[in-house]
Amino acid sequence: MNEHPPVVFIVDDDEAVRGSLRLLLKSVGLTPHAMGSAREFLSKYDPLQPGCLVLDVRMPEMSGLELQEQLNLQGAIIPVIFITGHGDVPMAVEAMQAGAFDFLQKPFRDQDLIDRIQRALEKDRSNRAALTERNVIRQRLESLTPREREVLSMVTSGKANKIMASDLRVSQRTVEIHRARVMEKMGATSLAQLVRMVMDLDVGTTT
Repeated sequence: MNEHPPVVFIVDDDEAVRGSLRLLLKSVGLTPHAMGSAREFLSKYDPLQPGCLVLDVRMPEMSGLELQEQLNLQGAIIPVIFITGHGDVPMAVEAMQAGAFDFLQKPFRDQDLIDRIQRALEKDRSNRAALTERNVIRQRLESLTPREREVLSMVTSGKANKIMASDLRVSQRTVEIHRARVMEKMGATSLAQLVRMVMDLDVGTTT
């Protein structure tokens, strides 16, 4: 997932703005990809591509906010930095409430935008690392047998081996063997780590 270098997508219907932003980002060693419309971005967007999106709020056909809504519906995790020349505070609030990473009003200092982009790229890296880890944990969970899943559920809810043995109508030794296998398959070195894994998966499936 992190094999590709990050790309800073620029979506703005103003060709002059696209050109100047492209030159600015290249000058600091970033990789820009500029597009003139939200629909063009949607048609070419690859969720596996790391990066961030610098997005104009007001555009014909599909606005920046409408593009953000479409990305949210797709479950996209790309951080979005909105830029606008109108200083529309309610619009800024709406964008942030919908999950925008940041909001910048034109005219802005080049360094302010670069700083925000660097933070957005770092956010994207951490988001993708968390997703990768969650997928690994989910795969480990799927490797458990039905009985091991039962034991996992009981262990992470705080039940003692003796109680689990009674509930499952097996010997305490059998519970200990299942418990050891669960720890091994999940790659957990402690009960606390096992609980954390299950909690992270629960969070991941509800967001």
